[in-house]
Amino acid sequence: MISTSARLLRLVSLLSSRPSWTCGELADRMDVTDRTVRRDIARLRELGYGVESDPGPWGGYRLRGGTRVPPLILDEEEALAVAVALREAALSGVLGSDQAALSALLKLRQSLPPRVADRLAGMDAAFVHTPRSDAPQITSGMLLDLATACRQGERARLSYRDREGKASVRDVDPHRLVHTGRRWYFVARDVTRGEWRTFRADRVTQIRSTGRPAELHDPPDPALLVSRGIATGAYPLYVTARLAVPMSRALKLVPPTVGTHRPDGPDATVVEVGGPDADGLAAYLLSLATPLQVLSPDEVRHALLRRTRHLLETNEDGRPARE
Repeated sequence: MISTSARLLRLVSLLSSRPSWTCGELADRMDVTDRTVRRDIARLRELGYGVESDPGPWGGYRLRGGTRVPPLILDEEEALAVAVALREAALSGVLGSDQAALSALLKLRQSLPPRVADRLAGMDAAFVHTPRSDAPQITSGMLLDLATACRQGERARLSYRDREGKASVRDVDPHRLVHTGRRWYFVARDVTRGEWRTFRADRVTQIRSTGRPAELHDPPDPALLVSRGIATGAYPLYVTARLAVPMSRALKLVPPTVGTHRPDGPDATVVEVGGPDADGLAAYLLSLATPLQVLSPDEVRHALLRRTRHLLETNEDGRPARE
């Protein structure tokens, strides 16, 4: 005979599978008496499940929708289907909230029986996610490992490769995962350096808990830290320009992940943006379609003047300008 708790879970699963069941149908499916079904229905109601019933020999039981979400009972195939859907949502951003999908996937994986978890791991190893052309590829397994490290609150040993491909191993205190819409970043405190760092999640090769508690005293805003790190990344050239718009408008024209900002009075903002070369930065500034002044360097200012003169000459008489 199965235990009462297992029988209750089975009963919830059956009630969730179709709109209505008679007492006799439930008794037959569960191999118990009608009296046991009625007693178990009473226990479910005590636990907060909204089980409604219709009187009479043709009456039945059904789950009522409510504000309280009971435990979700999934069979093996359903659990795999939900896990795969959450995996794709976390990697593609189709739901808008990648963190919510990732958190749900983490909870589901932790609650799966070993046999189902092994099947999911095998499917995850076989699947290949095709990213956008400008986005790196990262497995959901690595995302889950990083998310687990953040949730555990324990110091971890991080194996990492920088942009040059140089491998390093360091102890970190995990804090948060941040998704910018293009990439995932892992925010943690570098124990040796004693400073907060951002790590490209796709460059993490392994993370293991050390069993020691993490020291997260006065942690930074993770999204702001990532935005600043991206905006001040290693570019060969930077331009400083004054936009004739207030700070709120400048932040929309030049996102925090692209450049740094500081107000210059109520109606102007000074921004700094990095790029590959002077001509590329000049083209970016022109694409902002707003009045601006290049403060430095001169090579970007000259490139901007060349582009604007070329546009002016081309449009003066309708004939292509000479290079």
